Amino acid sequence: MHLSLWQDTSRLPSFAPLERDERTDVLIIGGGMAGVLCAYFLQKAGVNYLLCEGGTIGSGTTGKTTAVLSAQHDTLYCDLIKRFGQDNAKRYLEANLDALAEFQQLCSSIDCDFEEKPSYIYSSNDAKLMRDETDALRSLGFTAELAQKIALPVKSAAAVKFPGQAQFHPLKFLAEIAKDLNIREHTQVKKVDNGTAFCGEHKIQADKIIVASHFPIINTHGLFFAKLYQKRSYVIALEGAAEYDGTFVDNRKGGMYFRNYKNLLLIGGGDHRTGKCGGNFEELRAFAKKHYPGAREKYAWATQDCMSLDGVPYIGRYSDGLPNVYVATGFNEWGMTSSMAAAKILTAFVTGRYDPHALAFSPSRSMLRPQLFANMGATLLDFLSPTAKRCPHLGCALKWNPVEHSWDCPCHGSRFAKNGKLIDNPATGDLRLK
Repeated sequence: MHLSLWQDTSRLPSFAPLERDERTDVLIIGGGMAGVLCAYFLQKAGVNYLLCEGGTIGSGTTGKTTAVLSAQHDTLYCDLIKRFGQDNAKRYLEANLDALAEFQQLCSSIDCDFEEKPSYIYSSNDAKLMRDETDALRSLGFTAELAQKIALPVKSAAAVKFPGQAQFHPLKFLAEIAKDLNIREHTQVKKVDNGTAFCGEHKIQADKIIVASHFPIINTHGLFFAKLYQKRSYVIALEGAAEYDGTFVDNRKGGMYFRNYKNLLLIGGGDHRTGKCGGNFEELRAFAKKHYPGAREKYAWATQDCMSLDGVPYIGRYSDGLPNVYVATGFNEWGMTSSMAAAKILTAFVTGRYDPHALAFSPSRSMLRPQLFANMGATLLDFLSPTAKRCPHLGCALKWNPVEHSWDCPCHGSRFAKNGKLIDNPATGDLRLK
């Protein structure tokens, strides 16, 4: 496994595992950015809570993000207006702008390399799409700018610029806000049933439960195994490359993204569905060799993102059948502002308030999207595979990943080390090797 830049340049606090049965008002499952922010806000509100993390806090996707803080989530706003209407598109935008503002306020007293930067999304051949996205944002009251040129060594027909966005060091931030929270590490929640979470030898009873475990672990409600798929993406950090004023994303499927951190240029891309083939590190290294021939690769790491059916996260009640269970998932490669938005919405729910942005993220919205049928097709094909090694989550055939030396599930994205140890959920236990 590759150590990320953030993991190599931070020191996180450690917490004891669960050592006895517990009782709490609110149980939070998952110690990534979303779960820890939920704990932080609940503690500020004086609510009795407990957070359980199967490994160590920030060791999942939070520790492997590119850590961009932006409300610019691809060319999403044109689509949001068409599919969900002006009001819901505005709720989505405002939730993420408010999340950015909350990060800015918190980071003002935390040494986490917070920097204000503009963000850009660009197209190599579709200037009209960029104009349409700019117009959509202006109709929502945001002062997006249409840029004709960007500084990157790539072809660009036009770009949409979001002024006043940001970037930071996610684990330095997490280390500071987590240090005084009520957390149990190395405490894997295996099952949730009727207000009780089962963690190996111990159990936790809770009035309300927040599932912030990246991919939800309760299969009997919510249909998240059909609503989500997972995607691998790759990052390299180059020393001696260029410095750009902003963060940049290519709008095409499989496009690359760029941002600087101190003297390093981060290049991301090579994306593919977990368990499938893709460009991985080689695509990034080929680009770097061509455009930054004198640069030296200092870090290389991969991350995994939960992708929703329609590009919008699922944040809210887990399902109608679980009225006291809440979920935050499907952040679609925009995990930092989505984590903050989720924490604000879910802590409002569990404290008896209502966040007006919540309607835009409702997990109960329609599933009838093309991606649903793509997910179902991938699952059906995988079930028919004769591969001997099957995922303990729902029995899909695992595929060997020769780049990262892991067993990966193409259906729902669980991953296991060569020795069978669990790397990524929704599986909650190790792979039994025959």
